[in-house]
Amino acid sequence: MKKTYEMDMINGPLLKNILQYAFPLMLSGILQLLFNAADVIVVGRFAGPQALAAVGSTGSLTGLLTNLFIGLSVGASVTLSHSLGAGRDDEASDVVHTAITIAAILGVIVGVIGFIACKPLLVLMDSPLDVLDHAALYMRIIFIGMPAQTCYNYGAAILNARGDTKHPFYFLCVSGALNVSLNLFFVIVCKLGVLGVAIATVSSQYLAMILVLRLLVRLDDCCHLDLKGLYIRKDKLLKMIKIGLPAGIQGCLFSVSNVLIQSSINGFGSVTMA
Repeated sequence: MKKTYEMDMINGPLLKNILQYAFPLMLSGILQLLFNAADVIVVGRFAGPQALAAVGSTGSLTGLLTNLFIGLSVGASVTLSHSLGAGRDDEASDVVHTAITIAAILGVIVGVIGFIACKPLLVLMDSPLDVLDHAALYMRIIFIGMPAQTCYNYGAAILNARGDTKHPFYFLCVSGALNVSLNLFFVIVCKLGVLGVAIATVSSQYLAMILVLRLLVRLDDCCHLDLKGLYIRKDKLLKMIKIGLPAGIQGCLFSVSNVLIQSSINGFGSVTMA
């Protein structure tokens, strides 16, 4: 297969290559965390203080999940980089298909568990009764988008391993623009409030997933993805877990502190939360 990797980190000025690689990667991480912020801004401006408190109180949980999936996807990126660097194209293909398969399974599992457990979790976080139902509704819709979030992050990790950090950033820009547009439409025009911003966020996440998977399917090198032939290689999976799990836990640690802080704020009532 023809190799069409996006960046050569061996030849040319190293600092320039590092900056060109890292800058879009950093911006992509920031953009993912801003999805909830966009929801908060729109409901705070157009849907009132209760909606603002409901959506704002979930920011720490959604941030925790985002950081977890970004960290876990590091395992796929590093494992694929090893195979590409060693010139083992067959192993690289195994990593790609294993990563996307696991991402889909993980997204469904987390989505189902989160959908069921989100209200008890919010109760544990001391969410006030007057915002609890709205916050639970928002989180349930967000958990429906978990498969999209995991598949996007693992797909982006595959592209990152190839030296392509620009396309995942572009895809997030497009999905972020859709998120804001749908937020405004559903909240201002359709008067859906919390439900509207949740639907907008999940819709934009599925768009990002479709864009990244579409690019992987269209690749003509060993990173080509065959959606009809997904499979799991045990040795590749174990290596991804060995590398990705510590990174995922590390990414969650700061978010856990934010969850604890949010729980303390919730005890002061919805007005203080807003």
